[in-house]
Amino acid sequence: MRGWWQELAGLVLPVDCAGCGTVRVLVCAGCRGALSGAGAGPVRPSPWPGGLPVVWAAAVYDGAVRGLLLAHKERGALPLAGVLGAALAGAVLAGGTRGRAGGAGGVGDVALVPVPSARRQVRARGHDPARRIALAAAGRLRRAGVPARVAPVLRLRRAVADQAGLGARQRRENLTGALGVRRGARRLLADGTRIVLVDDLITTGATLVEAARAVRAAGLVTGPGATLRAAVVAAPADSFTRIERAPHV
Repeated sequence: MRGWWQELAGLVLPVDCAGCGTVRVLVCAGCRGALSGAGAGPVRPSPWPGGLPVVWAAAVYDGAVRGLLLAHKERGALPLAGVLGAALAGAVLAGGTRGRAGGAGGVGDVALVPVPSARRQVRARGHDPARRIALAAAGRLRRAGVPARVAPVLRLRRAVADQAGLGARQRRENLTGALGVRRGARRLLADGTRIVLVDDLITTGATLVEAARAVRAAGLVTGPGATLRAAVVAAPADSFTRIERAPHV
């Protein structure tokens, strides 16, 4: 019940930019520019977690970008999903998903697979941030001529602790084996689908490693042209790397 009135309130009530505080504007021009994707690039957390696919991020996680992500995720600023989704779409495109278009489920299709939030987090926040951003990104990609859709195939198999305050090793231990695929996942990901795991943020990479493990273990990356990559809205500045050094997993 929480989500619909938050979204309505965000549309009809005066708001200030969550990135910088500019009054009476959802996202000011400067903060929108920070999410333009101009700085999109591959990211590589340190230490490097084995099993992490190639990850592209749209922006550095600081300042205005951090403020916008937190406002959407934790404070229910649901209309921000549009600008965040556009940034995510930019990271997906920068990561090399343009290719031969196919029909629904055909070769060349892009399936955005959001990392799921725990049910208690969805109830507390009133929405699932990664899925909402993924839906906005898929719409932006389709308008750019990329046959994209959201495929919510991942599910939590067990409870996990809050990741806040955990180090890289603790996060890996907390998440290992926590994700699985939903029944019927194979119907959502036909042979040749380009799978892109998506989340709002990457820090240690533990969440995307577990998501990639679950997708691979279920045998969902199949057929000519099938790939598995990841894209996020933001990443810490020190995790961005030169394109030629990006690992190919």
